Amino acid sequence: AGYPLNPYDKEYVLVNNKCQCVTVTSKIVPSKENPDEEVLQRNIRILVPLKARENISDPLSPLRTTFVYRLSELCRNCEPTEIELGGAIHQAQQGNSCEEPQTCYTYDREQCYSSPVPFLYHGQVKHAPAALTPASCFAE
Repeated sequence: AGYPLNPYDKEYVLVNNKCQCVTVTSKIVPSKENPDEEVLQRNIRILVPLKARENISDPLSPLRTTFVYRLSELCRNCEPTEIELGGAIHQAQQGNSCEEPQTCYTYDREQCYSSPVPFLYHGQVKHAPAALTPASCFAE
């Protein structure tokens, strides 16, 4: 069903995938062929991040040149839900490809990303994890 894009608009957000920078919206509009009829219009907005890395957690990995978008993966809902079957409550998963990791083209601001950073300590090079998205990695 989605949720309204803004309170004054009849456009509804169906998918807002921050990981792959995709927003899918829909709204009812008058038909161009028959103005007395209304049709569903779907809009797919894709932002291609410039300078995205193949491995977003590695700032030295090569720049990404290929971006793949599958609507079925963008719309997957992996949140478990409770359903009643035969008088008993069971946990069910709403998606069917939830075991596969999602490819991220940019940082999901709600997830913590880090990368090892070398530093010199008493004449030895040590590696320490550095937060790439500090707001998500550290509690306030």
